[in-house]
Amino acid sequence: MKITNVKAIMLKLPKISSAADGTQDDLLIVVETDEGIVGYGEVDTAPYVGKAIVDAYMSHGTCYGLREVVVGMDPFDYEQIWNDMWDKTYYYGRFGPVMHVMSGIDMAIWDIMGKATGKPVHKLLGGSYTTKVRPYASALMPDDHDGVKALVEKHRAEGFTAIKLGWGPLGYEVNFDVELVKTARKAAGDEMEIMIDIGKRYRLREAMYAAKAMEQQNIYWLEEPLPAEDLEGYRRLTEQSPVRIATGEEESGRRAFKRLIEETGIDVVQPDMSRCGGLTEAKKIAQIAADANILCIPHAFKSGVLVAASIHLIASIQHAPFLEFSVTESGIRKEILANPFIQKDGFVDVPTAPGLGIEINPDVIKKYGITY
Repeated sequence: MKITNVKAIMLKLPKISSAADGTQDDLLIVVETDEGIVGYGEVDTAPYVGKAIVDAYMSHGTCYGLREVVVGMDPFDYEQIWNDMWDKTYYYGRFGPVMHVMSGIDMAIWDIMGKATGKPVHKLLGGSYTTKVRPYASALMPDDHDGVKALVEKHRAEGFTAIKLGWGPLGYEVNFDVELVKTARKAAGDEMEIMIDIGKRYRLREAMYAAKAMEQQNIYWLEEPLPAEDLEGYRRLTEQSPVRIATGEEESGRRAFKRLIEETGIDVVQPDMSRCGGLTEAKKIAQIAADANILCIPHAFKSGVLVAASIHLIASIQHAPFLEFSVTESGIRKEILANPFIQKDGFVDVPTAPGLGIEINPDVIKKYGITY
């Protein structure tokens, strides 16, 4: 089997805002083969930039476009493909959008391998420890207390047993943040887990104060309270925090994750398979986390394509008790799969169909697809 083409399809809602909502647009990766098997992946990056990285012509030996790198290769040579993409984009790649697009291509290749063998991806990753995973409803924090109460009560009534509230008004005034969390806890009751995502907006002193104050509301973790580059700040915070500290969604590649884990002592690492290097790299990152005896819970605030990849990874490891499950109202997120994932009784089933176990709804491409 040989790869014959890689397509990067940009999707965009008619109107988008500056809110930290990655479901407003998308970059869908389609990898085609000479045997007619097609794989799908997803990239969480600036879609125009990501598409250019796929389409670019070779400038010289370490400045290839990614389509040129992978066409003609056997999808089952996935490690070689990954390393070739890394090596042949070295001058302008290694991290950032190049690694993001590598992730989407890698995801699609795993989809192809599963379809070719008739096995779900988690079988190819070493097998599944479970038949279902526990999702947390992932939403932007509303601006006021009434909005927080209504949102939490809505998703609690739907059967979710955990919720993450992030970004929005958080991170600008720590005492206001604490009050919003109190409202969330009151609406959630004692049984529902709450995660809080600050979106990198605190300084160390604010983060320390917030961690201690939010402990009183029994939050499960405090996510990205500091900028990703502040490893020393994370180390000091983790040493003193009474609640779990989570971060890692911006990182790419196992080397960066190894440094993050070893130098900070964080409690939860969050590789995003549409940015970190795909399933190939995420499995290695998960092992680094396991060796450090910390949780590895993928970041997945995108569509059902990334959710599928995340479920397969989570099922194949033993230290991932949750699945991020975006609940935004984006038409792209809600419509991209013909067979969308459904939360029922607090769980989502692990797919058993070959590959990622998803079907792309072609109407979404017609409805939201854009060109240069």
